[in-house]
Amino acid sequence: MCRNYIIFLFAILFLNACGNKKEVLYNFEGQFEKEKGGMLTDAMSGEPSNLISMIAGDSASSAISGNIFNKLIKYDKNLDLASEIAEKWIISNDQKTITFFLKKNLKWEDGYDLSSEDVLFTWKLITDDKTRTPYGSDYKLVEKAEAPDLYTFKVTYKKAYAPALDTWASLQILPKHILKDEDINNTFFSRKPIGSSYYKLSRWMNGEKLTLEASTSSVMGLPNINKLTSRFIPDTSSQFLELIADNIDLMNINPIQYARVIPSRPDLEKKLALYKELGNSYTYLGFNLNHTPFNDIKIRQAINYAIDKQEVIDGVLLGLGEPVASPYKPGTRWSNKELHPYPYNKDRAIQLLNEAGFIDTNHDGILEKNGKSFTFEILTNQNKQREMTAVLIQRRLKDVGIDVKIRVIEWASFVNQYIKTGDFDAVILGWSLSLDPDQYNIWHSSQQKPGQFNFIGYTNKEVDNLLEQGRTELNIDKREKIYHTFSKILLDESPVIYLYAGYGLMAISKRIKGIDSPAPPAGIAYNSYDWFIPSTLRRNEITE
Repeated sequence: MCRNYIIFLFAILFLNACGNKKEVLYNFEGQFEKEKGGMLTDAMSGEPSNLISMIAGDSASSAISGNIFNKLIKYDKNLDLASEIAEKWIISNDQKTITFFLKKNLKWEDGYDLSSEDVLFTWKLITDDKTRTPYGSDYKLVEKAEAPDLYTFKVTYKKAYAPALDTWASLQILPKHILKDEDINNTFFSRKPIGSSYYKLSRWMNGEKLTLEASTSSVMGLPNINKLTSRFIPDTSSQFLELIADNIDLMNINPIQYARVIPSRPDLEKKLALYKELGNSYTYLGFNLNHTPFNDIKIRQAINYAIDKQEVIDGVLLGLGEPVASPYKPGTRWSNKELHPYPYNKDRAIQLLNEAGFIDTNHDGILEKNGKSFTFEILTNQNKQREMTAVLIQRRLKDVGIDVKIRVIEWASFVNQYIKTGDFDAVILGWSLSLDPDQYNIWHSSQQKPGQFNFIGYTNKEVDNLLEQGRTELNIDKREKIYHTFSKILLDESPVIYLYAGYGLMAISKRIKGIDSPAPPAGIAYNSYDWFIPSTLRRNEITE
């Protein structure tokens, strides 16, 4: 009796305490001095596969590992090449040799010296045929790599290689003293990395979250924000609920949230800042060219005519996107302005399908050939925009007699069980591209092994030749002509159907300060190490 009374009394006190709890009100306006500390929490749709980016090949892994490891050089806010761990570099007169001079007194997180031996070791790893990486081909063009002393790294190419510096702005340097006897494809290091940059791994809880904390041995100096926590939330609707509940600080949002939801709610406008930028990426419908009937150019062209791209841009993106006719960012010199997306033309689509032998023999609305109905499956990952895109495509293809099924799969399974194995008919995915126009890794016929990027199986000798020419041509105008010709062939052959280049839309808590606005060419996150959270705006955080 007494015990029950105590429990009852405790419950009443607890409820009263909860009922009296007041929402903390923050004043986000005004001037704030930079200070260190605090934790920024974001949400990721996919969990990193591992933290060695050359092996992982997915954006989630690269996003995390980019805070842990350094590169020789980097792009600055204006997309010009700048120093990172190399304080300077010299290119020979014949354009074949680059010599990098490293900064002095660089350290790994565990206190070991970081030197040119680590850079040379990393190059050897990525060019080793045993290393399962989609990035090796760029670095295999190096004829000779050497480290003549601890502060000098020198590479010589067989031929002048136009994207050379861009590749060295992408390669994350790994520690030789830890990995020299490890199998890079299967090593503890992929889950317990030792880096040299702003942050180090603090905790990784499978399926839940990953936390980085500022590294006191960072060769780049201490960042302002002490902890970065990424929560793994596959469903973007759930991410948004966490954002408006003030449980995460930033996320990529969809056009409806950007244009309608947040502007209609003063409480959200008060605490969230909105940002928009056209990124270096596009979304596409890609075919498995090793599967019938997608090896027939007429089938691919017919589907291209059957899809109304503007309908997708308006319906999925609320108009916050650009049409695409080449695999380059619209508005850049590499995007061929003479090319235009296939117009929506139902009659032309049906004509091409009939020419390819598909006829509605049963008069049931579904085309057939050799007694088999034209039906296939579109795979995509858990991404609402891609799911909505698939539904619009499904409807348009039904109009021309094609029966489409849609399957949505968790990211890791999608990549490992379907993309890497080639077990798919068609996929809706996106490509994030480097600043250099070279796309050898994606389109060259040699890049079709498991784990490489030409997983659709595209083969074209003329395209191979153009890609090989483009990466050795140093005259920028001649390079432009090469890539414009390359883009025209892709558009004609339609191994993929370009759907849209969407704007990057982001909502960030106004407690995060130090963000450049408007966004510079490199995007708002280029200087995230310089962002800060004033102590008066920090939420109470539970210590792990």
